[in-house]
Amino acid sequence: MSTLRPALLTDHYELTMVSAALRDGTAHRRCVFEVFSRRLPAGRRYGVVAGTGRLVDMIREFRFDAEEVDFLRRTGVVDGPAAEWLTNYRFTGDVEGYAEGELFFPGSPILTVSGGFAECVVLETLVLSVLNHDCAVAAAAARMVTAARGRALIEMGSRRAHEEAAVAAARAAYLAGFRFTSNLAAGQRYGIPTAGTAAHAFTLLHDDEKTAFASQVATLGKDTTLLVDTYDISQGIRNAIEVAGPELRAVRIDSGDLAVIAQQSRELLDSLGATETKIIVSGDLDEYAIASLAAEPVDMYGAGTAVVTGSGAPTAGLVYKLVEVEGRPVVKRSEHKATIGGRKVAVRRHKPTGTATEEVIVPQGVPDRQANDRLLQRSFVVDGEPVALPTLDQSREHLRECLISIPWEGLKLSGGDPAIPVTVVPAS
Repeated sequence: MSTLRPALLTDHYELTMVSAALRDGTAHRRCVFEVFSRRLPAGRRYGVVAGTGRLVDMIREFRFDAEEVDFLRRTGVVDGPAAEWLTNYRFTGDVEGYAEGELFFPGSPILTVSGGFAECVVLETLVLSVLNHDCAVAAAAARMVTAARGRALIEMGSRRAHEEAAVAAARAAYLAGFRFTSNLAAGQRYGIPTAGTAAHAFTLLHDDEKTAFASQVATLGKDTTLLVDTYDISQGIRNAIEVAGPELRAVRIDSGDLAVIAQQSRELLDSLGATETKIIVSGDLDEYAIASLAAEPVDMYGAGTAVVTGSGAPTAGLVYKLVEVEGRPVVKRSEHKATIGGRKVAVRRHKPTGTATEEVIVPQGVPDRQANDRLLQRSFVVDGEPVALPTLDQSREHLRECLISIPWEGLKLSGGDPAIPVTVVPAS
C-alpha cells in the first residue's frame, strides 16, 4: 500500500468542519455525498472509472494514530473533542458506485458515500485524490488502446510521475487495456505483466554497439528487445541481427520520424531474414501519435509521459458534494456550480443489439427499468465493511465490453458530444 497513510490525506478544512459539527451536534446527521463530474475534459467523449479498488482498501485502513492526532491537536487543527473522535475513527457507513472499468459522463453519480456527516466529509480529499488521478489516466490510456487498433501497448511513464502515482498509473493503464508495464512495483502489487529493455546508457557504457548487444543477449537470450537508435538506426538493426540472429524477438526505436523509420526498419529486418522480429516504438507517444502510425509496420507502442499525465487532462474534474441530509435533498445553487439534490440511481439504456443509447439518472427514486437497461451502481462497502470486488482483470474486461457497447462515434479522438446522452429524470 501507499507509503503515505490514508488518514494523512485529510485536508485541513475537512477537520475544521468535523470540529465544528461535533461541537454543534450535527456531526452524526445521516448524509449522502456523491462524486460526479460536471463536464468531461475538452475533446473527450467519455470518462473511465478507475481507482475504486484502491480506494476501498484505503478507506478500510483509514485510521488516525496517536502521533497524528497529537500533531493535529498541537497545531490547533482540531480541538479536544475532535481529537478524541479522530482517535476512535472507523468508517461505519456505506459506499456504492459505478464499477471499475465503467464509462461515465457529465453528471454520472460514479460514487455515493453515506453515513454520519463527519465520518463521510473526512474522506473527501482521499476520495477525490484517488479517483481524479486514476480516472484521468484510465481515460487517456483507453483512448490510446483504441488508437492502437489491437496492437500491444506498454506503460513506461514511471519517471514522469511521483513514485506512488507511477504505481497507480500503471494499474489504471492496465485496466484500460495496456498489456504490460515497466513498473515492477505495480507488477508485484497488482500482478500486472512487466516488460522492458535496456536504455541508451547501456549501449554507451560499452566500447561499441555490438558488444552491448552481445552482453544483453548473453544474459537474457534472444527473447529480448534491443534498443537500436543510440547511433545509426539502420546500422543498429544490422548489428542486432548479426549478434542475435534472425530469431531476435524485437527491436525498439525511440526517436526520429517513426512512420518513415518503421517502414524502413521492417524492410531492412525482412531483408536480413528477421521476418518475425517485432518493431517496438516509443518516444512521447500519445493517442494522436499512435493513431498516426496505424498504417505502419509497428507491433507495439511504448507510452510514458502522456499516459501518466492523462494526455493533457491530468485530472478527471470530479467533485464530492453533499446531496442529502437525513433524507432531505440539499442543493448548491452557485452559478455554474449548481447541484441536483437527493441520492441518485443510474441505469445505462441499450438497444436489443447491445449498443448503449442513453444514461438515465433518477434523483430520489427508482428508474422506470426497460428490458435492456443495466443498473450501474453496486455496493463496495456496507456498514463499514468492504464487500468482494471484481479482480483487476475482470474490471479490464468490463471496460473492453463497455467500449464495444457505445456508438462508434464515441470512440473518435476528435472533440464532440459525449458518446451517449445523459438524461436526469425530475424527482416525482
